Amino acid sequence: MKQTYSINLGGIVFNIDDDAYHILKKYLEQIEMHFADASERQEIMTDIEARISELFQERSKVANRVVDIKDVEKVIEILGDPIEIGETEDGTDPGKKEKFRQSYRRMYRDPDNRILGGVCSGMGAYWQIDPLIFRIIFVLTIIGFVGPIIYLILWIVIPEAKTAAQKLEMRGEPVNISNIGKTVKEEFENIKNRMKL
Repeated sequence: MKQTYSINLGGIVFNIDDDAYHILKKYLEQIEMHFADASERQEIMTDIEARISELFQERSKVANRVVDIKDVEKVIEILGDPIEIGETEDGTDPGKKEKFRQSYRRMYRDPDNRILGGVCSGMGAYWQIDPLIFRIIFVLTIIGFVGPIIYLILWIVIPEAKTAAQKLEMRGEPVNISNIGKTVKEEFENIKNRMKL
């Protein structure tokens, strides 16, 4: 008989068995130690925990299923080993290794590059097209009143990219520890630069 724990990851409660709990705890401690010097450590850890929570939800099709070692190992395989984060001796970035699961794009509104609601910049990030093209299309369709209606519908339907993982998915980049850390650091730098202005 195995002992189980209830843990809270990203605001969602999971039941996890004893062995898996200790592996996950050690993994999160290694990640936290890696980002110990970063002033954004808490934000990075929150985003990583939210991503782990999403991955556990994807794997748990049955309600109240206990997370086991296989689930934790799969999450570690997808996110990557914290030891591999950063530059290697040859100057390459191990976060870009293809051992991680191929990412997929998701449509989100881009809050960082928005003019109104971020619909056009989100569509531009999704299709890798300059958002100016979508903005021009919506401006041209204002004459027939179709553009504003479509824009409002898209603003309501498309969710906003709030977490670092969602912003990575919007751009089609792999959602791993290295990229989450870089994204959070870039956001903090952008905020610092705006505060200086």
